[in-house]
Amino acid sequence: MLKEERMSMILREINIHNKVLISDLSQKLDVSEDTVRRDLQELANSNQVIKVRGGALSKSYSAYSYHEQDIYAHREKIIIARKAVELLKDGMLVLISGGSTNLEIARLVPPHLKITFLTVSLSTAMQLLEHPNSDTIFLGGQLSKSARISVGGEVIGKLAEVRPDICFIGTNGIDAIAGITESDWEVVTVKKAMIQASGKVVLCTIAEKLNSIQKIKVCDVSQIDLLITELNPLHDTLAPYWNTGVQII
Repeated sequence: MLKEERMSMILREINIHNKVLISDLSQKLDVSEDTVRRDLQELANSNQVIKVRGGALSKSYSAYSYHEQDIYAHREKIIIARKAVELLKDGMLVLISGGSTNLEIARLVPPHLKITFLTVSLSTAMQLLEHPNSDTIFLGGQLSKSARISVGGEVIGKLAEVRPDICFIGTNGIDAIAGITESDWEVVTVKKAMIQASGKVVLCTIAEKLNSIQKIKVCDVSQIDLLITELNPLHDTLAPYWNTGVQII
């Protein structure tokens, strides 16, 4: 494999899954960890990724404020966000996680709606503050340096005390058989608590993440009420999910 091809594959994996580990990339690309480490450093030096211990983060995933040019698959995420905000109604208590797709949802909330938002994401909270008629509650606790959300026992305890009408979550992997999966145990724990607390759970993901699997399971697809992608619900790519019990919009 040529270096340019390898670098392109690494960048795509980072942008799709937000976070990658050197060990996983080494195995997937069948090259040494030292080679992957050098490639990641080169990508970081050119400001295409953020290098962290043991791997790298997507720039769009870790951004604190809204920078359209840093958001991977921005057009697709706008389509998803427009579908998602159609579910919002006055008086709702809405729980929303982090990630660039949920940040887009926060940006596109209609300004006339009177909603109370709960979020574990600082960047999502800051975006939600732009809406004059909505209230925003940040569920604080220990902040994950890689996921940029609150994690740990404090936030889990707070989630156990609320009953949101609807919850918007993202994912690093979704597969009709393997379910919703992540690469970070603390993130998985928070998402499990979010799902348990909520009356309706909406999973928002770009189609490139469909049929991909990470190492730690969050839940089965059947535990999600709605699945939103940029695709038409009848698109062939979504066929494996039609019989899982999830509504696709």
